[in-house]
Amino acid sequence: MADTQHVLDTPSPENRLAVYDDDGYLAEPFLDTVREALGAEDANFLQVVVVPLHESELGDLLRNLDHDERQTLVRLLGEQFDYTALTEVDEAIRLSIVDAMPNEQVAEALRELDSDDAVYILEDLEEEDRTEILAKLPFRERLRLRRSLDYPEESAGRRMQTEFVAVPPYWTVGQTIDYMREEEDLPESFAQIFVVDPTFKLLGAVYLDRILRAKRPAKIEEIMHETRHAIPAETDQEEAAQIIEQYDLLSAAVVDENERLVGVLTIDDVIDIVQQEAEEDFRRMAGVGDEEISDTVITAARSRFLWLLINLATAILASSVIGLFDATIQQMVALAVLMPIVASMGGNAGTQTMTVAVRALASRELDIYNAARIIRREVLIGLLNGALFALVIGVVASAWFEDIGLGEVIAIAMIVNMLAAALAGILIPIVLDHFGVDPAIASGTFVTTVTDVVGFFAFLGLATWWFGI
Repeated sequence: MADTQHVLDTPSPENRLAVYDDDGYLAEPFLDTVREALGAEDANFLQVVVVPLHESELGDLLRNLDHDERQTLVRLLGEQFDYTALTEVDEAIRLSIVDAMPNEQVAEALRELDSDDAVYILEDLEEEDRTEILAKLPFRERLRLRRSLDYPEESAGRRMQTEFVAVPPYWTVGQTIDYMREEEDLPESFAQIFVVDPTFKLLGAVYLDRILRAKRPAKIEEIMHETRHAIPAETDQEEAAQIIEQYDLLSAAVVDENERLVGVLTIDDVIDIVQQEAEEDFRRMAGVGDEEISDTVITAARSRFLWLLINLATAILASSVIGLFDATIQQMVALAVLMPIVASMGGNAGTQTMTVAVRALASRELDIYNAARIIRREVLIGLLNGALFALVIGVVASAWFEDIGLGEVIAIAMIVNMLAAALAGILIPIVLDHFGVDPAIASGTFVTTVTDVVGFFAFLGLATWWFGI
């Protein structure tokens, strides 16, 4: 530890270990040095090297440590551990750290966090632990967190910050500025001040730059603007993020059913929501549910098993289609060589269309008003690509097996399956979305089944008819 301690005693920037390497990954020398300090339980070293890290950097460090090392790090840093970093790691890591802590310590840590970060940590805990932790918080903080936790998961109410600045409309600019200077219980950063009536009903908002340019005697109601894009607390977080993105807002008021101001969504919340929803859709399309990279083998296997079972059933269905033409395949072995090509091309084309459709539905670019046009577009793309690849595979098959008829059969089958892939890729997500089923979850399995069944049936059926087998 002698060399490591020398780095500590010389805190100038040039002697500090780089946290990341040139490729953006956590630097191996930095990680090795932290692990060495954890093994030696050198709290002083860790306080100098780890405490200054940004919450996202600390999150990366936690992800790269094993379970015991994480527990040691939290224990050695004590009150200097930045619990905001727990919002940067997945649920499995977060729970492994929090579950090892006494509830009194968790409650004390939550008091230092913004309300949205505190809710993010609390919502994953067991109800008994959550209740006990909340009971140890001051009444005002407890009330705020309970109110957020009462809203549905993945709603604006769950993601909002309950810390905001609100003033009455009759205040002057001078009073508002003095209030912000003197009041200690204000958010660390904010872009606008909300205007409310005595019942806390939202009336409007004023951006800080507007306040700075106004004269002190001016009334707030004279310079405020109406908040036309207030977000109901029950709104799904993805829809709330789309509203903020659509209107280029830095923050948006969150209101309850009586239009009373209860919180605020900020642009950093939106970035987190967009990233979370994108990752969620990506995992669901792959059939891995809410699996995290840090999940145990049993947890990961269980989350994947259901969709693998469904895929097995659809694979059996596709195989049964092949079984209908076993006599044809026995008499013409070339069919067994070529038929995976038709199914594979259809599957890939269907996946392309399905991905575009699911993303368009999620971003609301695809709706009832333009669905017909989008469907026509995908059908034409399927026909065009089908014709082009039919020409290619027809020539290849004819030359390969020295049989022009076989080339013609696979060319026609390719066009049929590419058209089926386009229709399945666009229609299945639309139908699932219409019936309230998340298209990201189930579309892939259904689209693949359609392309396999149609591909095998079209190719083998045409071959049976064409060659009279």
